[in-house]
Amino acid sequence: MRLLLVEHGKTFHQNMSKMKLSDFNFNLPDELIAEYPSKNRDEARLMVVHRESGKIEHKLFKDIITYFDDGDVMITNNTKVFPARMYGNKEKTGAKIEVFLLRELNRESLLWDVLVDPARKIRIGNKLYFGDDDSLVAEVIDNTTSRGRTLRFLFDGTYEEFKAKITELGETPLPKYIKRDVEKDDEERYQTIYASIEGAVAAPTAGLHFSRELLKRLELKGVNFAEVTLHVGLGTFRTVEVEDLTKHKMDSEQVIITEKAAKVVNEAKLKKKKVCAIGTTSMRAIESSVSSDGLLKPYDGWTNKFIFPPYDFSVANCMVTNFHTPLSTLLMMISAFCGHELMMEAYGQAIKEKYNFYSYGDAMLIL
Repeated sequence: MRLLLVEHGKTFHQNMSKMKLSDFNFNLPDELIAEYPSKNRDEARLMVVHRESGKIEHKLFKDIITYFDDGDVMITNNTKVFPARMYGNKEKTGAKIEVFLLRELNRESLLWDVLVDPARKIRIGNKLYFGDDDSLVAEVIDNTTSRGRTLRFLFDGTYEEFKAKITELGETPLPKYIKRDVEKDDEERYQTIYASIEGAVAAPTAGLHFSRELLKRLELKGVNFAEVTLHVGLGTFRTVEVEDLTKHKMDSEQVIITEKAAKVVNEAKLKKKKVCAIGTTSMRAIESSVSSDGLLKPYDGWTNKFIFPPYDFSVANCMVTNFHTPLSTLLMMISAFCGHELMMEAYGQAIKEKYNFYSYGDAMLIL
């Protein structure tokens, strides 16, 4: 069954048949997975997809300015990535253990949810030592999943000194599909230029393409910005293991939408302006707090919202996103927004035209 949807004066087709996991598979050549970002942030490639006409254009990211006018709004995710990947040594054996910090559970007790690798070696009661001088120690106090553990850090100092020590010992948490070692430049490039509230273990990558110069040019043109916060967790990238998408559960992520952001967005929406979500994380944040009349509500809490076709979006009428992995929840959201057939056609063109995929890859604007 196909249904013609109308949104803000635009019409586009959305496949309304029940979609399955296998509908989101495609063959992606390994060489299209970006190991490095573009030399200049705003000179990544930009595919522009028009939902109403099906037209697809090939531009540079800095050309995005030509699609926006005075009074339009871009919704950005201001979360800041912290150096979440650490390497420690197990007591007695000295075995090297990767510890990926997921979430702070208790500030006073220095309790953290983490992933450990290799997990089979790490049991409750084990201690891990970090730094050449073993200046930071953690004790395993619980098993949460096959790889998940709860750690209590043993640190003699203030909380600020503890966070400084983690920053010193941790490294930028590049995704595992980037096979090279982390380099100094990654500290800056795997972070949006407007990142301000620390709490993410992965970058909201659509925002990586904005340079300071491009932001200034957009502001001069009259484009407004609304900042929301969604602290990206690894659950965003968790493998979907069920063919029936209604049975997949997303991990919860923290969301903050201020009254100021909601006001900026709602004013533009009521004036029928473009409201553009920059990235899937911004989109998930705003779709998690919608009033009965389709306006954005302030919110401070958590979301485990999973968006897949068919889905009626309430707030944004356009979005920017990167090119995503086959079978991923991110691709499912994009398909819900763009229309599945048009999205798969666009991805076919992206592969043919050798666009770069994933976190350090190129971008797509869906209008």
